[in-house]
Amino acid sequence: MGVRRIEFDESLKRFGIGADALERARTTATKQGIPLRRAALITDGLDPKAMARALSEISGLPVMETVDPESVDPDLVLKLPLQLARDRHVLPLWVADGELVVGLSELDALSIIDDLRLLHGRPVRPVLVPSDVLDKAMNDSYDRASKSASDILDNVDDADQKNDDDLNLEDAELLDDPNQAPIIRFVNALFTQAIKERASDIHIEPFEKDLVVRFRIDGVLHERFKPQFSLRSPIVSRIKIISGLNIAEKRLPQDGRIRRRMGGREIDFRVSTVPVRHGERVVMRILEKGQVFSLDRVGMEADTLETFRKIIRLPHGILLVSGPTGSGKSTTLYSAISEINEPDINILTIEDPVEYELVGIGQVQVNSKIDLTFASALRAFLRQDPDVILVGEIRDRETAENAVQASLTGHMVFSTIHTNDAAGAFARLTEMGVEPFLVASSLAGVLAQRLVRRLCPECKAPYEPSDTELLDIGMQRATLTGHTVFKAVGCDACQSVGYRGRVGIYEFLPAWEEIKQLVIARADSGAIKRKTVELGMRTLREDGFLKVLRGYTSFDEVMRVTQMDNAEGD
Repeated sequence: MGVRRIEFDESLKRFGIGADALERARTTATKQGIPLRRAALITDGLDPKAMARALSEISGLPVMETVDPESVDPDLVLKLPLQLARDRHVLPLWVADGELVVGLSELDALSIIDDLRLLHGRPVRPVLVPSDVLDKAMNDSYDRASKSASDILDNVDDADQKNDDDLNLEDAELLDDPNQAPIIRFVNALFTQAIKERASDIHIEPFEKDLVVRFRIDGVLHERFKPQFSLRSPIVSRIKIISGLNIAEKRLPQDGRIRRRMGGREIDFRVSTVPVRHGERVVMRILEKGQVFSLDRVGMEADTLETFRKIIRLPHGILLVSGPTGSGKSTTLYSAISEINEPDINILTIEDPVEYELVGIGQVQVNSKIDLTFASALRAFLRQDPDVILVGEIRDRETAENAVQASLTGHMVFSTIHTNDAAGAFARLTEMGVEPFLVASSLAGVLAQRLVRRLCPECKAPYEPSDTELLDIGMQRATLTGHTVFKAVGCDACQSVGYRGRVGIYEFLPAWEEIKQLVIARADSGAIKRKTVELGMRTLREDGFLKVLRGYTSFDEVMRVTQMDNAEGD
């Protein structure tokens, strides 16, 4: 189809594109050496509908201004890789009157029309779709297509599967063969579905007669589907292949990594395999590269955040973040060092492993095989002229003493420690063998935290707590005056769970003089906590109740997360 002799910029003007936006597009086209119509796609302020109409005027193609993602045929979508669809701005939509209707937002996509005709075996009818409409349809339709991971497995003939004991190195080539589509497609669909559902981990678990796949979403595991038991080795082998692990080694644990670009986002899957009674268990931690860290987004109350920000800018001392695994400690510390990360500050980290790469910060990963530990790296850091040091975890006496020494010699040290509350961090350090007077003089503050699930905004419902409920949680009804309390309900948006996303609850203990005196006197953590509450520290549960009164979460969720802490605090 020939392109009409109409200037694209003149057409844009006729369809309402302003002179300023058009000039920005021209500048982008000149700098990058690309046609104006391509530059217009990546220039802010240009109406996608106007651009589609302008492209229609110069090409003669019809415009389709709306696309219902539900009407897009998933079988057509699965034949075209998502990355190719994104790169070429093209999406197969449906078949009408024997023709494949294909949406385009850029005329360069016309170059693959013949490929699509051969791929689908039918004539192709191209239509122009505004770029924002096409992007949404693309995301939604590929999500819907990938949602059928269990359906993919239903098409696998159990009789055609090899006995898992026979799977050897030659099977690596079989699993990379496009003709072995079911296993490959299932693993790819598994990744896509996990990302779509905001999972933090994927668990693949073989039992005596079952293979179970579970996703951890908002801190809670949910069973998603059960592939055929005979597929446990092919699935694990496929994951091992793409994560660079040895598929022939089934007796020892292995660790690897998979990097994927999905939906325009760079995703790392940190893979761990462990041999168990009935096969190999695989857990994949999902990490998104390029994540933006900000203290304004972690959920601290204004007064806590103000004090915390003062502490992280001290010239020396130790700041500890405590809590169990999965309580958001790393996110808090990454947010803290991102806030103070400036050209005139030298920040070094030692982590196990390095989960996120931060620009302008020297990050080192623990490697026990060569004796690169938290303690040894911390000693080496002192010769690197640091201002701020982040130690992934203080777990032994040597690391604790090195952290104290670093803080006393003019460095600010951030780290984590496994204690149930803020007061317990002081006692834990002394239990490790650090002298109490050194703990008192070096520790600047301790932040204890947990993550509670956010109520789904689509379905949360207001309710009036009963007197019994208020008595159980230790709250007076007068405290509820002027506030609306919500409870979880469940809907399609949250997959009937009632919660979607998480928010932090915190207790922050600055090293007040009264606390230092108790530490020097070797007081236990219970005595320290009672004193901190007397001095005005807000506990984890109290901070959680504030989140309830703000409508973020429910009493049930706060009680679930803080039950152990409250019991020990009593």
